[in-house]
Amino acid sequence: MIRILLYSKDTGLQLMLQPTLGADFQLSVEAEPDTAMGLVLNRKCDVLIMDLAGGDAEEQLDFFDRIRVSRVPVVIMLDDESRETAQELVERGAHNCFRKPPALSELRVAVRRAHEYGSLRRDLENINSQLREKTAGCDQMIGSSARLCHVYDMIRRVAPLEVSVLITGESGTGKELIARALHNLSERRQHPLVPISCGAIPDTLIEGELFGSEKGAYTGSSVSRRGYLEQAGRGTLFLDEIGELSARTQVKLLRVLQERQFCRLGSNAPIPLNARVVFATHRNLKAMVEDGYFRLDLYYRINVMGIKAPPLRDHTEDIPLLARHFVKKYAEVYRKHVTTIAPNAMALLVDHAWPGNVRELENIIQKAIVLTDDDTIRPEQLPEDMQQPDLLGVGDSLPSGFFEDQLNGYKVKIAQKAIQDCHGNKTLAARNLHISRTYLHRLIREPLDEVDHAVA
Repeated sequence: MIRILLYSKDTGLQLMLQPTLGADFQLSVEAEPDTAMGLVLNRKCDVLIMDLAGGDAEEQLDFFDRIRVSRVPVVIMLDDESRETAQELVERGAHNCFRKPPALSELRVAVRRAHEYGSLRRDLENINSQLREKTAGCDQMIGSSARLCHVYDMIRRVAPLEVSVLITGESGTGKELIARALHNLSERRQHPLVPISCGAIPDTLIEGELFGSEKGAYTGSSVSRRGYLEQAGRGTLFLDEIGELSARTQVKLLRVLQERQFCRLGSNAPIPLNARVVFATHRNLKAMVEDGYFRLDLYYRINVMGIKAPPLRDHTEDIPLLARHFVKKYAEVYRKHVTTIAPNAMALLVDHAWPGNVRELENIIQKAIVLTDDDTIRPEQLPEDMQQPDLLGVGDSLPSGFFEDQLNGYKVKIAQKAIQDCHGNKTLAARNLHISRTYLHRLIREPLDEVDHAVA
């Protein structure tokens, strides 16, 4: 049953509505603004019907602004004298409006839709609240898929503990973002995070970079310098691409991790290792151990806890969020007014295989921003191989009706994706696609209807 509060001084309106709305509605009436406001703010109704006839415009606008925090949807009733006030209230967020006296059938529909809208908005707020709790401290990571929520959970569990962590995953999956989240959620967050790519430093220099060196330790060494282990202090040292280390450096690193101290090159004075060390690699270290390229004892030393960064193809539901994030980022960088991605362009992004993962997506959006002349990224701004997807190996001769089948399937896929992006809110999905809600329902029901006809 939908609880309706009618805020009106028109007693005749109550007498008309009470017996005719139907058993699905419970109607109460209040003429005093303070009492009505208290009922709304205390969630004593599901929908507020606000009668503007005969009221003061400023008082009505103020009343609406004060109850808006309740998130109770508002339906407006107006007469000719209150048209401007009604228009202002709709612009401020009122759900719908009707002339007095209302057609009861239309009013019932409007109240049901307002109630559905309010329920969906509360559900969405609850989902977003839960998501904020799950992603707390991981704010640089974007996505709400089950795969990423598992990563968030692992980060929260591991971050406060002084335990070795090995982050694995393909290139471009955001391993450094996971390391940063581990640092931000640990007690070391007030100290520096020092990220190092082991693969970017020549093997002849890696030891000096890690451990530091004293003056005269090698040719050309004119001053003493601190290595990365020392620079990290009581913070976090992130050793990315740990699989690129030579056998010699692996031995020295293992000893440092075991003894929690090290010496600069050219010195015998031990320096305590105060930093937490987090490791990452895109390689299969277990296979490297079996092939003799990575030390078994070092592998077990660094891989006490493992976190896997999933490839983008395994959580494609996060692509719209990521894509919009990069649109906003690079629109600001290049000072362009690009704000949206066309649905057909978004469908191409979702269908792509993404061998380069999130880094590839960022690169493609960056290029699209440069090429876009209006406010929307369209398929023609995407790479050519994305604009002409394979048709599942179909040859030159196509069966009758093939084009229409493909087109209908494509429409359904876009509709389903839009609903998913809006967390199941079909009204919002239809609005984002610029189609009617009825057409959206017809799209997502078409496959089921075809099956029913076939069975019949």
